[in-house]
Amino acid sequence: MKPAFPFTAICGQDEFRQALLWCAVDRRIAGVLALGDRGTGKTTTVRALADLFSLAGLECPVVTLPLGATEDRVIGSLDLEAALVAGERRFHPGLLAEADQGVLYVDEINLLDDFLVDVLLDVAASGVNLVERDGISHSHPARFVLVGSGNPEEGELRPQLEDRFGLAVHVTTLTDPHLRAEVIDRRLAYEDDPYAFADRWAEEQTALAETLRAARNRLPGVVVDEAVMRTVVRICVAAGAIGHRGELVLTMAARAAAALEGAPRVTTEHLQQCAGPVLRHRVPREAFDAPHTIDRRITELVGKVL
Repeated sequence: MKPAFPFTAICGQDEFRQALLWCAVDRRIAGVLALGDRGTGKTTTVRALADLFSLAGLECPVVTLPLGATEDRVIGSLDLEAALVAGERRFHPGLLAEADQGVLYVDEINLLDDFLVDVLLDVAASGVNLVERDGISHSHPARFVLVGSGNPEEGELRPQLEDRFGLAVHVTTLTDPHLRAEVIDRRLAYEDDPYAFADRWAEEQTALAETLRAARNRLPGVVVDEAVMRTVVRICVAAGAIGHRGELVLTMAARAAAALEGAPRVTTEHLQQCAGPVLRHRVPREAFDAPHTIDRRITELVGKVL
């Protein structure tokens, strides 16, 4: 198999990559929702995580849930071979089992079958996949970072599922001509000789993998003092965030950001950095709100609080 496109070689989509790294540092952040234009490298970015995790010495599988996946393939089913050959009722694990302790990626998540959405909601909340069918009653751990992508023009995402994502990012087409040309150059170089391209980015990949490994080790010691905690609450209240998941995720994301920087404690700068991805899918929205309008409101209210 040819090497994956290096995570550090991806041009643009900085917010998406940063959000994925925060989740890699602290999996309790619970995932990233990336909505935006087609053909912007969302799938390439997620798949590039596998190689980065391997370099960092992390056992974090990256599993893709295809849009047309069957119920059996997702939740697991009776092992037909064992049943026919040995007469045994044995459970055959599905994608949820494969993704345990790793990343489950769902492309076009806004087009996912309603039944599978219900399954994801249940498993994301409990961390356990319970299967009772075909004469089998089986449960197994299924704790994963859920990453979903899609184009909002092709369908709405159910609010219950949207709220399950810790972070939400916009993935848009690059407008800078130089960056667009760089995307073409890097992709062609990779397609021409993926091994040489991977070697070209090996130093950057190794450095980022070391940063990620160090951040995960550093995370438990990152301090969130009382003043920062009160600021987190004020930001979420000012934003009109519903429920308390916003405060929790903002705190965890800011800790992960601090750990990646090697900072000993969370600062207001970390809160500013994380507020957009945490709150943009949790704030009240008007019928014709554009993404940039929501982001501007969040930036303004965070500035007032701080």
